[in-house]
Amino acid sequence: MLTRRRFKQTRTLDQRLADEAARLRDKARGLPPGREREMLLRRARQDETAMQIDAWLRSPGLRAPT
Repeated sequence: MLTRRRFKQTRTLDQRLADEAARLRDKARGLPPGREREMLLRRARQDETAMQIDAWLRSPGLRAPT
């Protein structure tokens, strides 16, 4: 039977998403306009959206997003 390899995260999800979004934006800044740059910016926006959803889920009231 195979055992799962566990990995203990040292940083929170929010920190990892923020770092990844910043890294992607920096990388996109150095590229000329085009498909690759747009894909990097899209992934950065997705990370930022994930941060907002995570914050909403952790909020005490769990109010619907506006």
